[in-house]
Amino acid sequence: MPPRPTPTHFLCIPLVTAKSRQQLSTSLSSFRADVTSLESFGVPDEAIRPVGTLHLTLGVMSFPKNEGLEQAVALLKTIIPRQILADVTASTLPDKQGTAKAAGELPGSLSSPLSVTLKSLHTMQSAAKASVLYAPPVDTDGVLTRFCEKLRSAFQEAGLMMEDTRPLLLHATILNTIYVKGRRNSGGGGGRGKGKNRDKLTIDARQILDRYDDYTWMEDVPVEKIAICKMGAKKQEDGDEVYEVEAEIDV
Repeated sequence: MPPRPTPTHFLCIPLVTAKSRQQLSTSLSSFRADVTSLESFGVPDEAIRPVGTLHLTLGVMSFPKNEGLEQAVALLKTIIPRQILADVTASTLPDKQGTAKAAGELPGSLSSPLSVTLKSLHTMQSAAKASVLYAPPVDTDGVLTRFCEKLRSAFQEAGLMMEDTRPLLLHATILNTIYVKGRRNSGGGGGRGKGKNRDKLTIDARQILDRYDDYTWMEDVPVEKIAICKMGAKKQEDGDEVYEVEAEIDV
């Protein structure tokens, strides 16, 4: 069986904008101060993701030596997000389209842009042995998810995205223990391994998830860009970290 390709890039919705930065900075700073405190949960500080890294991943790509990247960038530039959003809204919220027509708006137009609210805190693993915690976007009408699925499908159909048959799970990673240096497993896992075989650091996140179940990280932030970014966030002079943008389009 051939080895799985190494991810090099990803398609995403960046979440840090002029409107969201203050909201995210405030909410993340509060979260960091709480969960890293030895009087609280004692989570290693490096596990908390920097504000500039927050995004919603739509899919992962592998372009060794950038082979295929140019094709992906070209495809991105052909996409018209507003049209995709109008089509999704028409099929998901037909009543909204009917209201728009009655108001004399152009076919496919939208009375409001797509926006994102991040609320709550979840994990993809067992809460008692978690390594990643994420904030899901509020998507009660399903429009955001369908919009992102359409974007992902365009790259999948072009053969530019790594194969992934799982349903799209939109999430903004808030905590990831993989970034903790010298990490070793906690809570009965042993942590005896070295190098590539060492155990993943896990935390008992049950009380953290309970505390932040109703927590709002950012609210009603318009989606501004769709981007192809390079794996590996880069440290900035102000201490933040950001992913290098290979290409982006406006929404």
